[in-house]
Amino acid sequence: MAAEKQVPGGSGGGGGGGGGGGSGRSAGGDENKENERPSAGSKANKEFGDSLSLEILQIIKESQQQHGLRHGDFQRYRGYCSRRQRRLRKTLNFKMGNRHKFTGKKVTEDLLTDSRYLLLVLMDAERAWSYAMQLKQEANTEPRKRFHLLSRLRKAVKHAEELERLCESNRVDAKTKLEAQAYTAYLAGMLRFEHQEWKSAIEAFNKCKTIYEKLASAFTEEQAVLYNQRVEEISPNIRYCAYNIGDQTRAKQAATMSEVEWRGRTVPVKIDKVRIFLLGLADNKAAIAQAESEETKERLFESMLSECRDAIQAVREELEPDQKQRDYTFEGESGKVSNRQYLHSYLTYIKLSTAIKRNENMAKGLQRALLQQQPEDDSKRSPRPQDLIRLYDIILQNLVELLQLPGLQEDKAFHKEIGLKTLVYKAYRCFFIAQSYVLVKKWSEALVLYDRVLKYANEVNSDAGAFKNSLKDLPDVQELITQVRSEKCSLQAAAILDTSDSHQADTSTLVKDNKPLVERFETFCLDPSLVTKQASLVHFPPGFQPVPCKPLFFDLALNHVAFPPLEDKLEQKTKSGLTGYIKGIFGFRS
Repeated sequence: MAAEKQVPGGSGGGGGGGGGGGSGRSAGGDENKENERPSAGSKANKEFGDSLSLEILQIIKESQQQHGLRHGDFQRYRGYCSRRQRRLRKTLNFKMGNRHKFTGKKVTEDLLTDSRYLLLVLMDAERAWSYAMQLKQEANTEPRKRFHLLSRLRKAVKHAEELERLCESNRVDAKTKLEAQAYTAYLAGMLRFEHQEWKSAIEAFNKCKTIYEKLASAFTEEQAVLYNQRVEEISPNIRYCAYNIGDQTRAKQAATMSEVEWRGRTVPVKIDKVRIFLLGLADNKAAIAQAESEETKERLFESMLSECRDAIQAVREELEPDQKQRDYTFEGESGKVSNRQYLHSYLTYIKLSTAIKRNENMAKGLQRALLQQQPEDDSKRSPRPQDLIRLYDIILQNLVELLQLPGLQEDKAFHKEIGLKTLVYKAYRCFFIAQSYVLVKKWSEALVLYDRVLKYANEVNSDAGAFKNSLKDLPDVQELITQVRSEKCSLQAAAILDTSDSHQADTSTLVKDNKPLVERFETFCLDPSLVTKQASLVHFPPGFQPVPCKPLFFDLALNHVAFPPLEDKLEQKTKSGLTGYIKGIFGFRS
């Protein structure tokens, strides 16, 4: 619930000791150094009788942020409040008995000689409130702690009312009185909020808001920061209470709502959830129309779709499996559907129509982003025409589903209306497809798609006639026609410039000699002749080159030649002996 995020002075995170636990003692090391002695202002109050002053909102803001609530640790903050109370009582000598006996004492108007008496009551309220918020966190898993939570909140409101009563004294200044009233109203609103008493809660929150706004307007901008922050904190609670009050009002009206009329047929509405949704339909549409930021519109669209889905589910549960077949006949006439099935079709129509409007709103946001985007913005992903194409694809699919709703097959006017809407969204889809082609310099494809956009738009203009009222909420096709015509002129100019640039680039790299391809593998250049029949690949015929001489054949005739005998030419053998040996040595021949 929204209230879980709204705490006095803000909350934020967790961890740490209880009212006297171990972690509380460790966290209190620096806290114990806090000076609780009378301040200069307090001394002046005593000596000169000046009015007492206490910066209630500033004190609780600083205390909460410094002692646990920056991390949502309510237990640690409760321990801090207990320790600070103990130090205040000791400093003021305002003890509640001794270690053996407790003696209850209350701060009365007669004791208001120091503003720290008011601070003592404030810490009582803060301690009870922080304990309630701690129990609220634990109640998510232990529901019975909710009873203790409400008890602690009542205790916090009681202490706040006591503080407001003390501040009514003439000794307290006007600013402190107003802050005390606002603080009491805030805690009272939180208590009524937990009790789900929305009317009482919103009255208390509005009172608190009014006081803080008046205080903010009475001071400079720097001094009013805390008051404005508190106003922002309680605003979600006010809206939530108003929402629930509206739901209660619609619930009372739903008791008297019995039927609904759609496209000339009246059907009874017997399901309370469906009645409440239909009664709040106009308010939801008005809230969406009045929303200023895109985030708010998106949240409202999602909320409306969620409620619609719940209503459809409630009707679907009524359509029992064995009854669905019987429900497709109505009063014995063929082609008619039952009242429950027709109501289901009506709710589905609302859901699909809302989804179409949401996607169309997102498409408009993307179109604005496309026009405003910075060329060198790398911090986030820039929108592209493809994103818009996807959205229009979803819209066209929703329109197809509308044509398939049971009970509307014979409604020719409905089919004609949906057909015209389909042409409108098809025209816009084609336009952004053409834009995506322009980005990649596919001029001919983009030009064809621009012509198709004009065709769709002209069909809508010629066939709109009696459906102008139902088409008035759609994107303006006349504006699209004007834009397409200007885009076509820009496209043709860009195509001519691109062709001229590419021609200049081509001529700079053309082949400037007659070398064949085989001799210029290492150099890039454009050669249009390579794709013709006269491509210059190599020198042909090749030129003459010197080569080493080689025999044409081997001489193998010697192997087959018969030589004449030469025995008569050979030397005759001589007789052996010393004489012959000597002749042989000296080469003598006979």
